[in-house]
Amino acid sequence: MAIHGKLFSDHAENQATDPFVQQNKKLLKVSMAYGPVLALNGSMVAYQGNITFKNKGSGGLNKMLKSAMTGEGVDLMECAGQGELFLAHDAADIQIIYLENDSISVNGNSVLAFSASIDWDIHRIQARGGMMAGGMYNVTLRGTGYVAITTHGEPVALDVSGAPTFGDAQAVVLWTAGVTMDIKVDTGGLGSLVRGGTGELVQMAFGGQGYVLIQPSEGIATGGHKQESSGSSGIGGLFN
Repeated sequence: MAIHGKLFSDHAENQATDPFVQQNKKLLKVSMAYGPVLALNGSMVAYQGNITFKNKGSGGLNKMLKSAMTGEGVDLMECAGQGELFLAHDAADIQIIYLENDSISVNGNSVLAFSASIDWDIHRIQARGGMMAGGMYNVTLRGTGYVAITTHGEPVALDVSGAPTFGDAQAVVLWTAGVTMDIKVDTGGLGSLVRGGTGELVQMAFGGQGYVLIQPSEGIATGGHKQESSGSSGIGGLFN
């Protein structure tokens, strides 16, 4: 008896031993030989070896309170032990970043996993738009180590230093340190508003030095770029 076909050879485990490796576009392989990692709760799909999982919640009382007030944050589990761990989330595409004493501002819904050496927190986005962007929040990942994020489809990384750069608030995944963000409101004119608008009223405008990562989907409904709804007015409800 034998099984014929290329199923098992074409989809064999990636033998690379780096801490974070793309097993394929939608599956992350983590080598536990480099120490614990923090991962999105429920994102484990398989592992080989001896690995334990501990629910870390929202990362302590301070982060829990921030998450409750802002709607932003990441529910994490600590993964520790020996072996290989495989992570995924809703069959989304996976992107791997290595930070070397650097930081990114990322949509909390896009965080899949990161090295235990990376510090994270919820922060208010310091947009030059003042009050209009005063209630927007993101997750900051800072330090040295690996980060895995998810995108809905293959993203584009735009260098904001080359030209004025704009993104739909629901399509922006992250931006790097050195990038500034503002809010642009594009009504399209009175005639456009009378006809129901374009669906592109609120845009995120980027400048400075660095990159902004845009996914080909407007599927981010909450989390990153979350705007406070209590006591807000004007464009506040447009981000919910």
